Amino acid sequence: MTAGLEAFLGRLAADAGLWADFTALCDCGGRLAGTESEARAFAWTESRLAAIGPVRSDPTPYAGWRCGLARVTDLASGRDLGCAPLLGTAATPPEGLVLETLDLGRGAPEQVAAAGEALRGRAVLARHEYPFAAWTVHRRVKLQAATAAGAAAFLIVQPEPGVGPVSGSSGRNGGAGIPALGISAEAGALLREGRRIRLQVQGEDLAATTPTLVLDLPGRGPDRVVLSAHLDGHPLGESAIDNATGLAAALALARAVAPVVERLPRGLTLCVFGAEEWALSGSRAWLAAQGEAAPARMALNLNLDSIAGGARLTALTSGFAGLGPWLRRAAAGIGVDLGIHLPLMRNSDHANFADHGIPALRLVAGFDAPESALRFLLTGADTRALVPPQELKAAALTAGALLWAALTEGEAALAALRG
Repeated sequence: MTAGLEAFLGRLAADAGLWADFTALCDCGGRLAGTESEARAFAWTESRLAAIGPVRSDPTPYAGWRCGLARVTDLASGRDLGCAPLLGTAATPPEGLVLETLDLGRGAPEQVAAAGEALRGRAVLARHEYPFAAWTVHRRVKLQAATAAGAAAFLIVQPEPGVGPVSGSSGRNGGAGIPALGISAEAGALLREGRRIRLQVQGEDLAATTPTLVLDLPGRGPDRVVLSAHLDGHPLGESAIDNATGLAAALALARAVAPVVERLPRGLTLCVFGAEEWALSGSRAWLAAQGEAAPARMALNLNLDSIAGGARLTALTSGFAGLGPWLRRAAAGIGVDLGIHLPLMRNSDHANFADHGIPALRLVAGFDAPESALRFLLTGADTRALVPPQELKAAALTAGALLWAALTEGEAALAALRG
């Protein structure tokens, strides 16, 4: 370990602000984009960044949405079932829709295809899956398949009892779509047998903006390593793992590197994104606004999203074949066995950097570990109680080793990662 890395990690390890920032973000609530909870969190985060260096706020457009009512009623019993509208979902007529349910089990495209005409005009039930595994079929893939096959509504079922409904994005972004809601395991069990339900969703599409907070700390050369984390979350719980963990760590990393970055080969740009939970809309729009030349100066994107709640960290390396071995060497330098998943997974803001040809990774806990606390993401159980302080600190130190390697690596070796 070099003296520079040792001193950097020492500052990071001694930073009491890591845990304090994590709890302060949780205190803001779920931080759903467009709410007072999100506005409070952005104002707080901007003040924390301003204590490190010059910060700017770039208004970033996205397809916003407000929901006045979401209700699922079992007509046989008259019971209203707990539900959470998927962000941006299509509305129903004011009087609602009366539909028969059809349970498709996992609800993957092959189950949708096998159902054929039986699903047309019905409310399809599909199971929510553990989001961080090689075998996962994303919620929006299932929703798109059901919509294309003629389903009238889509219900994604949280598989674990006692947790309540699951949230998530519909990915509709103001376009065409069908009503889509998350429901609890208990509601899913009730509706499994072809029950008749009434769905009511009163939603309003609107043009919206979210801040993108940018802290830029120059190094010796013109290039930047882009460190990113998203601030926004969901109305259920505290959005603690997803993503108060990643944002708190990003703030701590910026504090630790600020005293020395001007002497390093490349500088640091920290981006705090909103509207990530809206199908990655915030970072996509921000990157598009930077112009064609900007990606060439972005040497690497290190995206921190849900970095605690599981014992092992994995880098999702977006299809960049050389990135995984390079990251594993950097992590091994501090005694960490870093997991690597090569195929691009479009589950956080790193995917938009990868689309611009920038070597990009998401650092995440609990990959291929469905028993981990990350199974509670997008539910009311995602609270600070799931995050052990030492686990967050260890994740921040691993992220620190990766960041330091990116800031100090030779130009040729880092440029080769683009291949």
